[in-house]
Amino acid sequence: MSQEPHSCMDLQQIRSRIREKKRSYASYNLSPVQNDLLRAFFDLAQEFDSNEDFYRVCVAALSEFLGLHSRLYLFDKGQEKLLLVCDSRNGLLAKPIAAPEYVRLTFKSYESEHSLLVPIHCKPSAQTQSEGMLPVNMQVMGVFEVYPLGKISQADRFFLRKYVNRIGYNLHNRLISYDNIRHLQFINNLVMDIEHNVITPNMYFKHLFNQLKARIGDIDELEKLIAGLKAGQGVPSASCELVISKVSTLHRSLLENHRELLEHHANYSLFLESLFRRDHFAQGRFVLRPRKCSIDREIVSPQLDHYLSRFGARGIVVEKPEDMQEEELFLRVDVGLLSQVYANLFSNAVKYTGEIMGRNGKVRKAVAYGRELLADYFGPGKGAVKFNVFTTGEHLSQGEAKMVFADGVRGEGVQAEPGTGHGLAFVKQVVEIHGGVAGYEATEEGNNFYFILPLPDPDEIPVDQG
Repeated sequence: MSQEPHSCMDLQQIRSRIREKKRSYASYNLSPVQNDLLRAFFDLAQEFDSNEDFYRVCVAALSEFLGLHSRLYLFDKGQEKLLLVCDSRNGLLAKPIAAPEYVRLTFKSYESEHSLLVPIHCKPSAQTQSEGMLPVNMQVMGVFEVYPLGKISQADRFFLRKYVNRIGYNLHNRLISYDNIRHLQFINNLVMDIEHNVITPNMYFKHLFNQLKARIGDIDELEKLIAGLKAGQGVPSASCELVISKVSTLHRSLLENHRELLEHHANYSLFLESLFRRDHFAQGRFVLRPRKCSIDREIVSPQLDHYLSRFGARGIVVEKPEDMQEEELFLRVDVGLLSQVYANLFSNAVKYTGEIMGRNGKVRKAVAYGRELLADYFGPGKGAVKFNVFTTGEHLSQGEAKMVFADGVRGEGVQAEPGTGHGLAFVKQVVEIHGGVAGYEATEEGNNFYFILPLPDPDEIPVDQG
């Protein structure tokens, strides 16, 4: 079941608001015709999907029930002016036209010589309530003009304000809905663009790597040729040795570059595939593609290899656990997404590992990782495994510890380090869709970031065939 958006009210508060509305409706003293008009408007607003039909309903309902004519003006933010889009005599305009000068955007209703003009307010939001008075064009979407003025009674004026408020609420939700649909269409097109323009061309790198490997092979042949010349052609030994040494060094260096390129290509191809899946965008959430894998061999070790040089450059010692290397643990996870969990944790470790005085009286600057089994963590007979990434350094403050997994939150005093504060929020999201939990704990000599995943049933874990 999908999670509902966070609500600011509990059930009792909702009941209280309902009672308030009940009292308000009783005090409105609307006529039977006005009540019928509102019911018809609500029904038809739900029946017609297009905005154009909704505009027609707004003006037609008033003339059919009350014999009053009306014009609907909406504010165009692009042109920064009010446009007439529909009226009860001519229907929807093929092309909206500029409103006459007497029609203006205001917060309150006002009269012209022949009509009453009522502002169409946006649905109240947290922004309008928290920021106070915003510009009128951010709180009012348009104007609803009703005429002839002589047929509008005082009771009608009250009703028309309520009616136009209903128009505003419906229109506000419709415009948001259409914006979201356009946004999703753009995202779906973007995914196809990424697939066509990024992921598919990315495969061409393999062809380039093969060409590089062939050139490295040519150097190997050259090295052998020079060695043969030295042995058979009487070329001065010192000169040959120098050439052979340089070619050999170049050969080894290119082989290492080729290996690193292949590993980085494989790693980022994995990240691209796992982040830009069409399913994510179609469903509006991360969609897992789990498979059984060795956590250490297929996820942790490859990610650690990418960060070893960076740990070394900052003088950080990597303490590898024996248990993860000697005893394979198989889980059913999304390899691409969980690999990025470790990539984020190791990236943070590079930036935030600090130097401390250890229990043995020696300076320690280290990152350590490991795992521990937890019996019955998710309930009786439902074991779990806790994966840890520990770094030495000062503890997080209580405030930091509470907010560290919130999106956009960065630690105190770390502004000199590059980052967006999104990494740990990503970690938490990925772990939770795997059915697990992510957390932080202060330890004796530093900070431990961990995540806990449920263990599969014993008969689901494959035997390691080595």
